[in-house]
Amino acid sequence: MEKRWNIIQPDTTKTAELYSSLKINAAICNILVQRNIDTFEKAKQFFRPQLNELHDPWLMKDMDKAVERILSAFNKKEKILVFGDYDVDGTTSVACMFSFLKKNYDPELIDFYIPHRYREGYGVSKLGIDFANENSFTLIISLDCGVKSIDLIGYAKTLGIDFIVCDHHLPDAELPPAIAILNPKQHDCTYPYKELCGCGVGFKLITAIAQRLGINVSEPFEYLDLVATAIAADIVPMNGENRVLAYYGLKKANENPNNGIKALSYLSGLKKELHIHNLVFMIAPRVNAAGRMDDATKAVQMFIADTYEEALRYAELLHSDNTDRKEADINITEEALAIIEADEELINRKSTVVFQPHWHKGVVGIVASRLIEKYYRPTVVLTKSGEILAGSARSVRGFNLYEAIHACRENLLGYGGHFAAAGMTLLPEQVEAFSSRFEEVVSSTIEPHLLIPEIIIDAELKFKDINSTFYNIINQMEPFGPDNMRPVFIARNTTDTGYSKIVKEHHIRFSLRQDNIVFSGIGFNIAEKFYLLQLKSPVDVVFTIDENEWNDQKHLQLKVIDFRLSEK
Repeated sequence: MEKRWNIIQPDTTKTAELYSSLKINAAICNILVQRNIDTFEKAKQFFRPQLNELHDPWLMKDMDKAVERILSAFNKKEKILVFGDYDVDGTTSVACMFSFLKKNYDPELIDFYIPHRYREGYGVSKLGIDFANENSFTLIISLDCGVKSIDLIGYAKTLGIDFIVCDHHLPDAELPPAIAILNPKQHDCTYPYKELCGCGVGFKLITAIAQRLGINVSEPFEYLDLVATAIAADIVPMNGENRVLAYYGLKKANENPNNGIKALSYLSGLKKELHIHNLVFMIAPRVNAAGRMDDATKAVQMFIADTYEEALRYAELLHSDNTDRKEADINITEEALAIIEADEELINRKSTVVFQPHWHKGVVGIVASRLIEKYYRPTVVLTKSGEILAGSARSVRGFNLYEAIHACRENLLGYGGHFAAAGMTLLPEQVEAFSSRFEEVVSSTIEPHLLIPEIIIDAELKFKDINSTFYNIINQMEPFGPDNMRPVFIARNTTDTGYSKIVKEHHIRFSLRQDNIVFSGIGFNIAEKFYLLQLKSPVDVVFTIDENEWNDQKHLQLKVIDFRLSEK
């Protein structure tokens, strides 16, 4: 698939000013300036995050109300239920809060509740509230959910159950009747940083309670590895407070990890230092698999386990769920691709809608993302859920998927989501009408260039500038994530040495020369472009830099994303 190359143009004046104070490679200065790090002080703060840069939790709206209600529950010996969503952000949030309360309150008076994805759905559930009522809980702390649960929290209030909501999703104009709502995205909340994940908001509440109880300031930091896992998995911006939390969370994950993280790292076969990408691609899928394939309660049980042996038992269950998830993912993706490829009309559309009644509901969102890798366009994957159909949709960069789904509302029973992802339910007889309408909306509103995947390229780089010092500075830019992605470079007019080759049918092992300097590299799933190297003409190559270790020897290599013939 051809890709658009978007090479960010440098601000030469600011780059030169930053270079004069930092005296590091100009390409790195250019990237820092792009990320609004344009002074020595900002660079110092960026490369050396400090825990004292975390904001005062009392700046968050309703923090005083939340803490007072919890301390009142402590004094009156009330039962407290910690409630959270079934994904990584929700389960880590619950694990942090439950562990903290267990340590500082009567363990017999607290419990946690994770809704079942298929029986209860996302967020605060009636079953969860009824569980609280039947078991005499009078306070529920909801994490990563609740800000839109107006009716359900109202229902809880009629039962004499108070709610404290810790959420990070965008609130509606009307808010639920909770005792306190902690959410920096509230329009009248003056908290300085707006991009915390749900676990991050819960962490701020823990910090405030600890301060009020006079607990050692370092105690809440015991949970930073779980907070970092939530930040990584929830794809929130990796800047500001999130960067500080993730930086120190990774440090804890490597030095003294939560038993659950340690167990999942072992089962994942990870023998080296944990990085953000390990949390995203190794830890998070196994945690999410619990909720996708079965019950996410065991994810919390793993994170709160007192011993490594206990955590490992739960981790093995998650690992098994993830194996099942991968098998379902592969099989359904193959079936969906076969459906598209057998129908010329579907191939030529600007959107994809596919449906089979037997597909597993827990993986249709993943399958939608897989289909976009092959056919880069807004995609909906539907399956049967009881008597109705349910589906997940994924978008391409720059296209507002939620608005497109909204335009198809007459064909739907319900829908929700945001710019890049959405979910919906509909009647079986509406599939064809919905598919036609969705194609009509996408075709009439999507800009043609958005149907071509884009690679954001941070800077041009010469092979002569790639060395261990340069690579070490790049690594100090971690943790990487949205708004601070691993830098992507372009090297122009490189030539094949004659030793490049296809490996395992789909990948290319590169050997490229530029100005008599040779670098090797690996490019995954781009073997169909190997013929360009065989032309023996100069090529421009887009890549990141990583380290390859072989027989205890380390050397830098290019991780090639794309390449094309150089312009003459």
